[in-house]
Amino acid sequence: MALAAGWMTAAVPGGASAQTLALTAYKQAVAESLSEDEGLAAFYRARGFEPLWTSADAKATERRAALIEALSQADLHGLPVQRYDVDGLMTELRTVRGDRARGLAEVALSRAYLQFAHDLNGGLLDGRRVDSGIKRAPQRLSSQLLLERLASEEPRAVLRGLAPQSPEYARLMREKLMLEHSIAHGGWGPAIRTGKLEPGQSGAPVVALRDRLVAMGYLAPSLSASYDEPLRAAVTAFQEDHGLETDGVAGASTLSSINIGPEERLKSVIVAMERERWMNLPDGLGKRHILVNLTDFHARIIDDGKVSFETRSVIGHQDPDRRTPEFSDVMEFMVINPSWYVPRSIIVNEYLPLLRRNPGAVGHLEITDSRGRRVNRGRGFSQYTAASFPFAMRQPPGPRNALGQVKFMFPNKYNIYLHDTPSKSLFDHTRRTYSHGCVRLGDPKDFAYALLARQTDDPVGFFQARLRTGSESRVNLDDPVPVHLIYRTAFTQAKGKVNYRDDMYGRDAKLWNALSAAGVALAAPQS
Repeated sequence: MALAAGWMTAAVPGGASAQTLALTAYKQAVAESLSEDEGLAAFYRARGFEPLWTSADAKATERRAALIEALSQADLHGLPVQRYDVDGLMTELRTVRGDRARGLAEVALSRAYLQFAHDLNGGLLDGRRVDSGIKRAPQRLSSQLLLERLASEEPRAVLRGLAPQSPEYARLMREKLMLEHSIAHGGWGPAIRTGKLEPGQSGAPVVALRDRLVAMGYLAPSLSASYDEPLRAAVTAFQEDHGLETDGVAGASTLSSINIGPEERLKSVIVAMERERWMNLPDGLGKRHILVNLTDFHARIIDDGKVSFETRSVIGHQDPDRRTPEFSDVMEFMVINPSWYVPRSIIVNEYLPLLRRNPGAVGHLEITDSRGRRVNRGRGFSQYTAASFPFAMRQPPGPRNALGQVKFMFPNKYNIYLHDTPSKSLFDHTRRTYSHGCVRLGDPKDFAYALLARQTDDPVGFFQARLRTGSESRVNLDDPVPVHLIYRTAFTQAKGKVNYRDDMYGRDAKLWNALSAAGVALAAPQS
């Protein structure tokens, strides 16, 4: 990738050299172009504006070639190639004439590299601008650090290392390639047009079901037209991977999921790759961390990359003001026998209308003034509005407490935490969106034992002794644990197929639209 010769040394009148003048023109062009990015400016100032890309040595040539190659393959990561204007960069490099033009080309290459590096390493989008429930900012390494790495290390290795190095990202990339291959070769076949199929049936709809599961990789090819045991097992495996009831019957919800084509699944994977870039934290997710995938309705404790504990969860309802947000924080303590301090929104929207009609309503809750004193309900509450109601509400510890017998706190401005619940029947449902935003756990005591096992030889005995007192008890974690509330409609397993879930809050649809607006596109089928 040769540059046009425009900065060769020659003698000039007055004893000055063209090299000196060229250097001045080059530096001035670079310096004038650096005002927008302090990291970029600091990098060039620290090296006396020495070129990284546009010198004539072999290292600069290698950097240019590696960058153009990486930018041209941005679509492998679900990033839009046109965003980096490879053709424009190539044209600029081929037509450099003079040292000012070389300086401008130098900065253009650095800007293209940094844009690509930031997008690939930490995310193309700021999800907070796409959906209010996304509280997670894209990760951003220092521009100066990114350029220093390129200056001192092998360029292709640096560029390869920009993407998240997590096994999850690698498996998502592999799924992306497989889906693109399916799309290019006609997809998974026609949709199944029937209401329900079950073991023992036969005929054309069963053959269509079999063919589609074969195309998806759930079943070996067969000439059978019957809903036999291999087909039932394939349907069950599909249900397991898609968060459906695993009964081996292809009912309405299962068929609806089976009929989703590879194009839609590819969108989920590309969005998941973007979300994984947001999670590309400098220090990782934590040697031990808690991962709550909202769409999967499960909370997991991860130790050294492996699931050491797992429990079902209930999350926020689909109503916009009850959806569970996505963010990360650090769990510091648990509270055994917790009180429930009713959020203001619930007080004024749900309980105040009841109290206005009947002062004795919601009698299981204490109503207290600003000094914590119990309020006499006999005076009534009809005079208050949502804006003027001056009281707080609290449910004391007890077996019917809304938080159950334990809550797990990672203090945050969203007032979200994990907790027990007396409403155990909700965990029998496949789709569990019933809370006001906090995350309820199906096995909260076992979750507590798993956390306490790091700091006591008898976690069960320790917990139960505190529980039996009936009094509220705070227990600090000796080693606070990072908590990550994520939202993945496509996620992988170490072994087995990629799992898919419904986009119940519509967040991934919004993210796909934003990615599409930025230039991300699906691979077209072959004609």
